[in-house]
Amino acid sequence: MTLKIRITEGTAPYEQVRAQISEQARSGALPVGYRLPTVRGLAEQLGLAANTVAKAYRALETDGVIETRGRNGTFVAAAGSAAERAAAAEAQVYAERVRRLGLSESDALGAVRDALRAAYGG
Repeated sequence: MTLKIRITEGTAPYEQVRAQISEQARSGALPVGYRLPTVRGLAEQLGLAANTVAKAYRALETDGVIETRGRNGTFVAAAGSAAERAAAAEAQVYAERVRRLGLSESDALGAVRDALRAAYGG
């Protein structure tokens, strides 16, 4: 696992950790079942506070990307399908909401594209 934290970047360090682990798990660079470093171990490696890494791990666990197995450690979960199901459910809620608001399909898609660009920094 390779993570690079750019302190000068406008993104919070915990978000950089979260995004990089999530992307590596999604791409398969971190396979399902891969054991992640401890919070303290990763914090030391990256020169971050343990609370920063803990916050990233909590967000990843909430997203279903990783799972903590007590004293056995933290592992990459089989998150692809869970993440896709969650995204599809949220997309359905959004689609129903914009339809009730009277937005056209084109306007609704435009709003999503704008939000995705903002979220992904593009």
